[in-house]
Amino acid sequence: MNVIIVEIHYKADSRALQTGNFPLKGRKPEKVALDFWKQIKRDMSHNVQLEKVIANGDQDITQLVMELEEQQWNNSLNDNLPF
Repeated sequence: MNVIIVEIHYKADSRALQTGNFPLKGRKPEKVALDFWKQIKRDMSHNVQLEKVIANGDQDITQLVMELEEQQWNNSLNDNLPF
């Protein structure tokens, strides 16, 4: 199966939900969901907070997405060090 359905529940001024269908193209579902979450954050004009990520209708991958986001954040900080 090459398509993943992702639901992202988040809180901005109120609670919201966005869904999307995405091809996996060899990526893990949490990577696809993180890319979708980053797009949501770019599109929002105010601060948003991730609440829940559901893949393929019933698989809760919230923790995996949050860990991947933190890992990418830490890697970006380390890449810019002068030593």
